[in-house]
Amino acid sequence: MFTAESSGFRRFASIPAISRRSKVVVGLVAMLHLAALGLMLATEVDLIAKLIFLLFWALLNFSWLTMFRRPSVAAILSLELVAVLIILSQFKHDKLWMTADFVDVMIVDHDTSAFLLAAFPSLSIPITAAAMATGVFLALAWRLDPVRIRARTSSLCGLLCLSSIIALSLGRPTDLQEDFLSQNYVSKFARTGIEAAYELLSHGYLEADLPVAEGAKSNLSTTCKPTAALPNIILLHDESSYDVTAAPGIKVPPGYERFFQSFDGKARKLIVEGAGGPSWFTEYNVLTGLSALSFGRFATSVTRIAAGHIRRGLAHSLSQCGYKTFTLYPFYGAFLGSRVFQTTTGIQHYQDMRDLGTRNFEADSFYFDQAIGTIARNRGTSPLFIYVYTVANHFPWDTRLRPELTPNWLDLGNASDVDEYIRRQTLTASDYRTLLNRLAHEFPTESFLIVRYGDHQPQFAPRLIDPSLSQEALARHLEAFDPRYYTTYYAIDTVNFAPVDVRWALDTLDAPYLPLVVQAAAGVPLDPSFFEQKNILIRCRGLFYRCQGGAEARRFNRLLIEAGLIKGL
Repeated sequence: MFTAESSGFRRFASIPAISRRSKVVVGLVAMLHLAALGLMLATEVDLIAKLIFLLFWALLNFSWLTMFRRPSVAAILSLELVAVLIILSQFKHDKLWMTADFVDVMIVDHDTSAFLLAAFPSLSIPITAAAMATGVFLALAWRLDPVRIRARTSSLCGLLCLSSIIALSLGRPTDLQEDFLSQNYVSKFARTGIEAAYELLSHGYLEADLPVAEGAKSNLSTTCKPTAALPNIILLHDESSYDVTAAPGIKVPPGYERFFQSFDGKARKLIVEGAGGPSWFTEYNVLTGLSALSFGRFATSVTRIAAGHIRRGLAHSLSQCGYKTFTLYPFYGAFLGSRVFQTTTGIQHYQDMRDLGTRNFEADSFYFDQAIGTIARNRGTSPLFIYVYTVANHFPWDTRLRPELTPNWLDLGNASDVDEYIRRQTLTASDYRTLLNRLAHEFPTESFLIVRYGDHQPQFAPRLIDPSLSQEALARHLEAFDPRYYTTYYAIDTVNFAPVDVRWALDTLDAPYLPLVVQAAAGVPLDPSFFEQKNILIRCRGLFYRCQGGAEARRFNRLLIEAGLIKGL
């Protein structure tokens, strides 16, 4: 197993200087392995995770040994990779409430790099320093380490470790909610690599039925022929918003619940596909009318993967009916490929925070003012569709956002972050009433349909819904898709307009149906794909991916693939 550097290890062992050098190197290697063990104990929380960490650590070492044969070099490189992975996961979770997984490596793209450099320019300094320090340590280890491990031995041991990781990962797979927990960084990365590879080989990125001979072929050349004038449409993405009175014992201001009611007085519930953070899941739902969960392990990168591959959805259908389509986005357009995704699914004019001239999140009134300006500049012969994001309710809630806007506010007696969240919701409600009044007064001859929705519950919602649950019990509820943790709201309002058809605006509705509700309420003729989706809504009574264990969603995905509306997934 061990060989000498040139003519034999025994020959070198007889030289005292080499013996002392060997002891130093052995001590260094032992320290590096102990450091890895410390990282495991500090970051991995359950037995399976710890076991996979150890197997992954061994796999890294054996992989480097196969290439370089020196144990010290292998241990340095392995510890560097593990430490970087943990740091990046913690950094990503701190900024985005989501840890790194293997899919991040699979689909590194220009937008992701641009986002990181634009949002966090200070990253370049520690990255450069770490790379230089690693280079110095590697050079010293290369010169000092007299031990060599045979490549064949290392390869066989590495294959044994990899086989064990595969067996454990497929036998005990992760779920999407684990990506939002700040723990198990290394084992999660390893497991998601196996799971992603398995899904990619099994069915590609997207779950879909196998091809059928009678695959439906939508008439892509069908023209939109509305029977009446179409209204301007505003779709409002109400960040992290839901009716907090769904949790027991929460104190709210008088009239709080009215904000969640539609023009007809109904309070409608929207079942979203992410809990506590993934706005882009619902963004994907409401623009494409499809399920992010159909992407399985790849769902956390759904907008990056889907960009350029889906040719149907709300904005696409509206543009076919003569609408000018706009997005007002409060963050960097490179975040999770949002700009590329939206502009390839029908958004003609996309403005992110740079285009809007902001550096930080603004009060909702700012984005409503931008929407008013967009209408004033572009109204004319074509109706407008404007997708507006608001962020007043975005975390963190441990500081006051624009306290001067609520000088008479008194906390209600809830937890401090809950009170701040509710205070911000009252700001949103006030700004929204102002928006409706401005639309009515500044555009008296224009008609408007306004549909708004909550993209997910705030991160603290689970502790309010059932504070008795442990972290493990909560994880089981999330994995089982307990609706209590996925329910937000959607509401329909109008200005100078009467909704044409609200039959499909059910009291409880899965998020992928929202584009259908918008088009029906506006009087937009449904294209063949949305007509078929309406039939699914009827059969499944408002469920989409959850209907028949995903069978309806898989069948629908196949129909869209056969029709050429989904390509390359």
